[in-house]
Amino acid sequence: MPFSLISPAFDNRADVPLRYTCSGENLSPAFAWSGAPDGTKSFALVCSDPDAPLGTFFHWAVFDIPADRHGLDEALPPQAELPGGLRQVENSFGRLGYGGPCPPKGHGLHHYHFRLYALDAARLALDEPAHCREVEAEARRHSLGMAELVGLFER
Repeated sequence: MPFSLISPAFDNRADVPLRYTCSGENLSPAFAWSGAPDGTKSFALVCSDPDAPLGTFFHWAVFDIPADRHGLDEALPPQAELPGGLRQVENSFGRLGYGGPCPPKGHGLHHYHFRLYALDAARLALDEPAHCREVEAEARRHSLGMAELVGLFER
């Protein structure tokens, strides 16, 4: 079974519902995954927008997700430490936790890449305070595999 990431909120390459954007409630969507590579010790989920006017904009990173988890609930609170040992860091909005899709009005369609990394480490060693960009860089160094779900949004 291939490593895959899905969301009950939206399909791959489909519109992200308003509820999960800055035009709505700005809640983090729920996710589920399966087919993690053998040897996976934890997961990291990073959301970024490569279509942002000034370069890649990071919307979220949640990491140190235990290997026995197969998903994330909707509406994770904006705090550094979450139940079960999960951690979140600052996004490109300068806030902790999830920041939903929020492209400039009239800028066209943006692609939001939710990348789930299966990692060979139980915890990522990051200096505090960390940023989503650093989570992704560290996750890539420890990656056993990556599954991706792309959401679309424009204002």
